[in-house]
Amino acid sequence: MERSGLYAGTAGNAEVTFTFDALPDGLEQMRALDEASLDTPFKTAALTVLALCRYPADRDASLEMLDWLRGPRPLSVAEKQFISDRFMDGADYVPRSYFAGATPENDYTPSVPYTLTFYAGPYAYSEENYAALDVRSGGADTPRRIKLRKKADGTWALWEQYVLVGIRAPKSTDPWA
Repeated sequence: MERSGLYAGTAGNAEVTFTFDALPDGLEQMRALDEASLDTPFKTAALTVLALCRYPADRDASLEMLDWLRGPRPLSVAEKQFISDRFMDGADYVPRSYFAGATPENDYTPSVPYTLTFYAGPYAYSEENYAALDVRSGGADTPRRIKLRKKADGTWALWEQYVLVGIRAPKSTDPWA
C-alpha cells in the first residue's frame, strides 16, 4: 500500500514509500495489491522488488511476476539467465536489502511490515515516457536504479533493473566480520 507520495508525473525530487504486510507468493497475489494498478512508476518499481524477493523460493512465480510487470516485453532468455546468475552462491539476500531495517548485521532481515522507499532525482524523467527511480540498499553505499517505461494506456512497465548487484555480505557469512 502506498503510504506517502510526492509523485508529480514529470517532476523530479520525489520520494514515495510503500508498506506491505506480506510479500506475494505469485502473480495472483501481486495483482490483488493496490500497487498492481501500475499507474505510477513508483508502484511498478515496488512490485519489481517484491517479484525479485520471490525468486529464491519459487523461480517460476518470480519470473511470471516479472514478465507481467514488463508488459508487452517479456524477459529474454539472457535476462532470465542474468537473474539466475545473481542468485548463485546463496545471494538471496540482495532483494531483501532494499527493505527498511535490512542490514548486513541482521543478515538482511527486513522490518515488518515491509517498507520500501523510492526516490526520483532531478533527472528521473529526463527521457520522455521513461522514469529512472532509485532505491537504497542496507548493504550498499550508493542507491540502485530501476528504469520504467510508460505505456500508451498510462500504466508503467519495468524496462530495466539494476538492483541485483553486489552488496556487502551478511554478517553471518562474512569471514571478516
